[in-house]
Amino acid sequence: LEKRGRGDFQAEWAVKYVADFWDGTLGVGGTIQAQLTGRLNMSIDPKFVSTGFEFPGYRIAKTLGVVRGIVVRSRSIIGTVGASLQTLLGGNITLYTEMCEHARADAHQLMIEHAAQLAANAIIGVRYDANEITAGVTEVLAYGTAVHIEISRS
Repeated sequence: LEKRGRGDFQAEWAVKYVADFWDGTLGVGGTIQAQLTGRLNMSIDPKFVSTGFEFPGYRIAKTLGVVRGIVVRSRSIIGTVGASLQTLLGGNITLYTEMCEHARADAHQLMIEHAAQLAANAIIGVRYDANEITAGVTEVLAYGTAVHIEISRS
């Protein structure tokens, strides 16, 4: 969100918050809070976020520890009804696919923010996990190891 005038910022945030709440994709500690407080930090280049444990041409200078992003999601009653109708037709249930993709993206972003707080410039060993907490409520976890990498001199 751009910070034009204070009222514009608040109005945009309110619209985004209500839209996310309505479709059930409001994440716990998610990007909406980051946008509101200005905490979005993209200091880690996406090419240095990997499921692998090394980057060719670089060496790990310092390991900073485990980082994670957690999002808990539920689908609204309207979204649940829509998805139920899609299940009758078979095939890809796009409403659930979208919800899962948004949850993974938000968990990934939170993990990057956590790593940036530790002054990392890369994350290795990235993994995702999802668990159903209760009927219709799912936790999505993105986690990895925050590291500081340097160009290898050998």
